[in-house]
Amino acid sequence: MAGYSFLVVEDSPTMRQLVSFSLKRIKGAKIVEATDGVDALKKLSEQPFHLIVADINMPLMDGLKLLSIVRKEPAYNQIPVIIVTTEGADADREKGLQLGANAYIPKPIQTNALLKTVRELLKIEE
Repeated sequence: MAGYSFLVVEDSPTMRQLVSFSLKRIKGAKIVEATDGVDALKKLSEQPFHLIVADINMPLMDGLKLLSIVRKEPAYNQIPVIIVTTEGADADREKGLQLGANAYIPKPIQTNALLKTVRELLKIEE
C-alpha cells in the first residue's frame, strides 16, 4: 500500500472536511470519510487503513463504541486511533484512552497538533 490511508469519522461535514484537509498535507495521504461509527465499520471492512481519526459524539454509533469494537477485532486492533473530543470533556477523553485510543485531540482541532500526532503515531518524518 503506497502512501497512507486515513479513515476520518465525523458527523459534521465541516469538521470532517477540516480534518481531511489537514491530513492531505501528509505526502501520499488517501482520505476516506465516514459519517458515524456504523459507516466507519463498513469502510473498515472494505479496505485497510493506517490510522483512524474519530469524533466521540456522533449519531447511530459514537466514537467510543467504534473504538471498543476496533480494539476487539483482530483485523483492526493494531490501527492507531485518535479520538476527537470537545475541549473540557475530560470524562470522554479518559474513557477513550482507557478503551485503547492512542491519542486525543481537543476541539477546535489545530492542524499542526493533529499532524504532529499523526506523524508521531505513524513514525512519519517531515
